[in-house]
Amino acid sequence: MSALLTAATDRLPSPDTDPTVISGRRRRLREASRRGALRLVSLIVLIGVWQAVVAAEVWPRVLVPSPGDVWRQFVLASTTHDGVRGHGGHLLIEHLGVSLGRIGTGVGYAVLAGVPLGLLIAVVRPLAVVLEPVVTFLRTLPPLAYLSLLVIWFGIDEAPKIWLLVIAALPPIAAATAAAVRTVPDQLVEAARALGSGPVHLLLSVRLPAALPEILTGIRIAVGVAYTSVVAAETINGTPGIGGMIRDAQRYNQTALVIAGILAIGLSGIVLDALLRGVERVGVPWRGRT
Repeated sequence: MSALLTAATDRLPSPDTDPTVISGRRRRLREASRRGALRLVSLIVLIGVWQAVVAAEVWPRVLVPSPGDVWRQFVLASTTHDGVRGHGGHLLIEHLGVSLGRIGTGVGYAVLAGVPLGLLIAVVRPLAVVLEPVVTFLRTLPPLAYLSLLVIWFGIDEAPKIWLLVIAALPPIAAATAAAVRTVPDQLVEAARALGSGPVHLLLSVRLPAALPEILTGIRIAVGVAYTSVVAAETINGTPGIGGMIRDAQRYNQTALVIAGILAIGLSGIVLDALLRGVERVGVPWRGRT
């Protein structure tokens, strides 16, 4: 029998020689190359239009610097020049790293609080009546609305910045968790109950894994919200930090440095979101199959 199985296996086409597999790989490679070329062309066109607007002097150069001016500020902020290290004694990558650290801490605390909160909202209806409006209230508040209050309570060190990011990131995580748990297919729940699962086992072994893809999507949204809030968080004693750097540049009308900081935030945000999507693909391979 084993000899027959071995012979049958040997006759199966290898993934490296199967024409269908090879054709699929080539098609995906062509699609990826086409997308990359389209993005490159779009970037070139955008820079060209930007340079044309500057050359036409539609606005004063102090308001709209050229791409070259922004690139020079980007290089100056990223290197040591004439005895000056970056901006404010810190390189651009260091400013960005401090901000990412604050975002990671704030979102981490928000996950620890938001996921259990969302579970409670989803499975305990009396608590949902009380907690859901609170989550909605926090979700609609702009960060600057409560930053001053946090400064009064916690001073001007790290605490108000972290609290602001926690409050900004918690509502989307809690809302996504609650919505995901509520929409777990009834068939899964009934099957688990038929096998003898109790309420706690049902929540942790059935509802939570089934809801995990949407919870991770909520965390991705929360990271984006925290990233958009970090500049507000760092307006108070925020150096080092990318928001503090942008704030300092704004005070001295260094528009090119402001734009360089904005581009650094945007590019790092794209990379961070891609990493989170990779975690989703690896961590929840059952997405869409439940």
